[in-house]
Amino acid sequence: MNYDREILAVLTQAGEQGLKLEHIVRHVYNACNSMFTPLNYKDVYAYVSQYLMKNSKMQGSCVQKTGYGVYRLNLATTEAQQLMLQFGSHPVQEEVSEKGSVDSSLSLFGDDDF
Repeated sequence: MNYDREILAVLTQAGEQGLKLEHIVRHVYNACNSMFTPLNYKDVYAYVSQYLMKNSKMQGSCVQKTGYGVYRLNLATTEAQQLMLQFGSHPVQEEVSEKGSVDSSLSLFGDDDF
């Protein structure tokens, strides 16, 4: 499912301090919900909470529970370190081409009317 990837992306962005369950659920809900595939918030909440509880209880898992309802990536595992590299911020290269930008669209009214 796409939820797993979003959960790990949110935890990667949260860093060492982690994030509360409500914030993780809200981010996953907003990232996966669309007009064509509407989601139920309660279903997303149930899935995310079960995923985090299950993975935080496993020994050697990349998810770690730090407090009541607060989860973060376990940076001691190699899987979490790989996720930090994979989901880390990449520099965005914007392609700006000012020289070659000529408006070649057709006029709706024509140039002779004005």
